[in-house]
Amino acid sequence: MNPKTTGLSYDRITHLWESESFNRANGIEAHKRAIRFSKNRGQALDVGCGCTGRFIDLLMSEGFSPEGVDISVRMVLLARERHPDVNFHHQNICEWVIPNKYDFITAWDSIWHIPLEQQEQVIGKLVSSLNPGGVLIFSFGGTDEPGDHTDNFMGPEMYYSSLGTNGFLELIIRLGCACRHLEYDQHPELHTYLIVQKL
Repeated sequence: MNPKTTGLSYDRITHLWESESFNRANGIEAHKRAIRFSKNRGQALDVGCGCTGRFIDLLMSEGFSPEGVDISVRMVLLARERHPDVNFHHQNICEWVIPNKYDFITAWDSIWHIPLEQQEQVIGKLVSSLNPGGVLIFSFGGTDEPGDHTDNFMGPEMYYSSLGTNGFLELIIRLGCACRHLEYDQHPELHTYLIVQKL
């Protein structure tokens, strides 16, 4: 599967995030932790922003000027309805030439959908889009080894990939970042997130 196919799949299931049963607190405490490491409160980017706007709201409340990017047309339309004054980009993060530099970037439950062979390139692109001292938070599958798979847990078949915990740690060190926090936050599930800071 490729990111375009993933975007079309997400177009079909936006109702899952619009439902009253969706947990809007998901990821918020992790983001508050990450924001505490941020030295400046300038521009911020939400990669795979979806439609809930919960991270956009948090970033604005913390003094950032956020933007969002998503591969799903429907998610971007809904995000624009919720936050008409925020700039949302309908783009494939693997190909998108990121236009700005940011003090904070989040990629929560999103980049695990990109092809395994493009994980390093995308993380490198996000790090290069940070200002010095900028913070990146992203979630991933905390496997021991790199790998990928598909499943239909959400309905449509979805693709997932991960460099594995050590793979991501080694990569962010090579990219000139420091690991500020690593957590398996939904144990025993492999859901994991990293907070990294550009040195």
